[in-house]
Amino acid sequence: MSENRFPLEWCREQFPALGREVNGQRAVYLDGPAGSQVPQCVIDAISGYLVECNANHGGRFATSRESDAMLATAHAAVADLLGANDANATVFGANMTSLTFAFSRALAREWKPGDEIVVTRLDHDANVNTWVMAARDAGAKVRYVSFRPGDCTLDLEELRAALGPRTRLVAVGCASNAVGTINPIAEIVRMSHDAGALVFLDAVHYAPHALVDVEAWGCDFLACSAYKFFGPHVGILWGRPEFLRRFAPYKVRPAADDLPERWMTGTQSHEGIAGTLAAVEYLAALGRRCEPAADNRRAALAAAYRAISRYENQLCRQLLAGLARNSDVKVWGITEAARLDERVPTVSITHGRRSPIEMAEMLAARGIFAWHGNFYALELSESLGLEPEGLLRLGLLHYNTSEEVERLLEALAEL
Repeated sequence: MSENRFPLEWCREQFPALGREVNGQRAVYLDGPAGSQVPQCVIDAISGYLVECNANHGGRFATSRESDAMLATAHAAVADLLGANDANATVFGANMTSLTFAFSRALAREWKPGDEIVVTRLDHDANVNTWVMAARDAGAKVRYVSFRPGDCTLDLEELRAALGPRTRLVAVGCASNAVGTINPIAEIVRMSHDAGALVFLDAVHYAPHALVDVEAWGCDFLACSAYKFFGPHVGILWGRPEFLRRFAPYKVRPAADDLPERWMTGTQSHEGIAGTLAAVEYLAALGRRCEPAADNRRAALAAAYRAISRYENQLCRQLLAGLARNSDVKVWGITEAARLDERVPTVSITHGRRSPIEMAEMLAARGIFAWHGNFYALELSESLGLEPEGLLRLGLLHYNTSEEVERLLEALAEL
């Protein structure tokens, strides 16, 4: 396959939801930042699990053994997705927010009055208020790092100034779910580690668009959500094994000492985990179509994300160029075509004469699905003075098309 040719038709064939029509027009799904659509293989994996091996963990009978084998494979697949060396360091849960709340309480057990944590005003509240509440309970101090309003990029000098000998944790997102900014993660991790702090990354909005690499970044913990990268509603937490063993989870008895069971509370959604495994395999299959020489799952995933990034950049360039021609529209965040590598194709706008909810309703009537509000990026929305109305968010994914972008631009022009 040509390096620049993206297998769009094959991708769209995998997603049955893309065939939906609204008022006689094919639906345009720009709502992916709040949850992507899923390929048929994910649907089949969920139903197949419930039919073939629906059982709890640890039994000595056939369905439980088969279920446990699937779970082990899923942990390994997610480790490949995240670039982790140890599959046992991957933990499943209800969602990223629930996992982060529980994990923040475990870490905060070691915090003392006078200790400090650092959060940013660019993040989703699941990676802000979870830590703020844990710090409050422990008597620790919270330092907030702002962003530059002009392009919505994190102020790294302010971050550097916030770090000190009492900093225990830095919580930062890989990519903004509101304005698409990609943070310089490896640099942030180095800065934080130099100050003696641990680093917790929120990769929820990054994982659908770019390859996660916990080992290369050097972070200590990372969380993401399968329903953002074409899977079901399952949360994922990764941590360095030495820290997962050191910190004490909140669990009912009996509590397993082995990873990953040590951090997984209650009975997991095994059917959801089966769907998560299928979502990773879908991405790997896409990578093999783009680069047939990819000889293992991690290599195939890397190939998939290279292709996704090239294709999504084309769509994002088209969208930003079209929005620039609409004098009523303001784009928040990076807009320069030369800086597309610094953002994912999530574009949030406001309109001079229409509120975000009015725009969302008018687009919905035309079969175009887009979210309005603050998307739980409350610190960002407040900092920009956009509360209570927020923004209109246009979220492109690799199953979107150039024709859909043109439909969107025409609809916005009609406003």
